[in-house]
Amino acid sequence: MTKGAIPSQDLKKNVNLGVFKNVKEEHISPASIDVTISGEIYRVDGVFLPKTGESIQSLIKRMNGTRHAINEPLERGVIYVVRLNEQFDLPHDIYGYCNPKSSTGRHDLHVRVIKDDVARYDTLPKGSKGDLWAIVVPRSYPVLLPINFPISQIRFFNEDTRFSEEDLRKQFEISPFVYQLNGVPSQYNDLVMTDGDGSILLTLDLSQDIVGYECRGGNTVLDLGAANASLDSSKYFTPLHKNGDSLLLHKDSFYILSTKEALRVPPYIASEMVDMDSRTGEFRTHYAGFFDPGWGYGAKGEGKGRPITLEVRSFEDVVVTHGQPIGKVRFERMAQVPEVHYDQKNSNYKMQSGPKLAKQFK
Repeated sequence: MTKGAIPSQDLKKNVNLGVFKNVKEEHISPASIDVTISGEIYRVDGVFLPKTGESIQSLIKRMNGTRHAINEPLERGVIYVVRLNEQFDLPHDIYGYCNPKSSTGRHDLHVRVIKDDVARYDTLPKGSKGDLWAIVVPRSYPVLLPINFPISQIRFFNEDTRFSEEDLRKQFEISPFVYQLNGVPSQYNDLVMTDGDGSILLTLDLSQDIVGYECRGGNTVLDLGAANASLDSSKYFTPLHKNGDSLLLHKDSFYILSTKEALRVPPYIASEMVDMDSRTGEFRTHYAGFFDPGWGYGAKGEGKGRPITLEVRSFEDVVVTHGQPIGKVRFERMAQVPEVHYDQKNSNYKMQSGPKLAKQFK
C-alpha cells in the first residue's frame, strides 16, 4: 500500500468492512470523515483528559456531569461533553487526527475530540477502538445543536508524509501552492516569511471594503440546524470596513478575517492549518484546520487557488497589519488521489473570496 493520508475510496472500504461504524456516506470527504453528535450530552465543571486506563464516562462523573437535553441550547461559556455517533476500530497501522469543521469554527464553538485512555485531544492512536466524545464550549453565543450534526472531522493516515522544506521547494516547481488574488502564481522564492519546516505562512488581507467581521457576542441563541443563508448575521457579527492598513483586535474577542493569498492544493496533497509560533502574536487562527485535496485546484486543474477564511481569537489587545503573517499551513502526501477531490464536489465554501461568515447566515 502507498503511504500517506487515506483517500475517500479507502475510507468507504473500511465502512463496508465494518472497521468504521455508523458512518454515513454523505459524511465522507475526499480525505476525511465527519463525526456527528448523538443525543447524549453532559454539562461538566471543567475541561479534562483521561489518564491511562481511565474512561470518559468515569471522568464525566468525577466532573459532576449532569445530563443535558438535546433540544435545549448549549449556554455560552459552559463546558459540555457529547458522545459521538461514529466508532473507529483502527488497524495496528492506521491512526487519525481530528479538526473542527468550518460550520462550528465560524461560530466560535470550541470543539475537541477525546477518547478513553488517550491523554491527548483530537488523537486516535494506531489500533484504538471504542467510543469517541467531544468537549464542546460555545464561546460567543448560545447554540442549539441538532442531533446528528457534524461537529468535527477525522483524517486517517498509514504513515507520516509531512513535507520537508526541500519537498516544499520541489512542489513549487511542479505546481505552486500559493497564488496572488489577481491569479498570478507565487514561486518558492517569493515566500519571504517561512519557518523552514515545509510549511507556508499566509498573510492578512486588509485591502477589501469589508476586511472581516467582529463577533457581537450576547445571549441570542443560534440554531446550527437552520437552513443555509436563512439567518440575520447582524444579530451576531459586525462588519469591519477598511480603515488604512491596520486593525485592532480586542482581547478575548472573536473575528472572521481572510488571507491575502489564495491556497491551491493539488489532488495528491492534503493540507492543514496548524499552530503558529507565539512570536507572531498572541492569537489563535485555526479553529477549522483541514483543507481537502483539490482545494482551489479547479475541477480539472484550472483553478488559481482560494483565499482562506480565518477564525481568530485574540488573547491580548493587538494591532495587526496588512500583509502580516496570520496563518500557517502544513502539507502531506495522499496515499492515493481521492476518487472525487474538493473542487469536483459541492461545498458551501467552494466559491468563497475574502472573509465569509458561516453558511447559516444570509
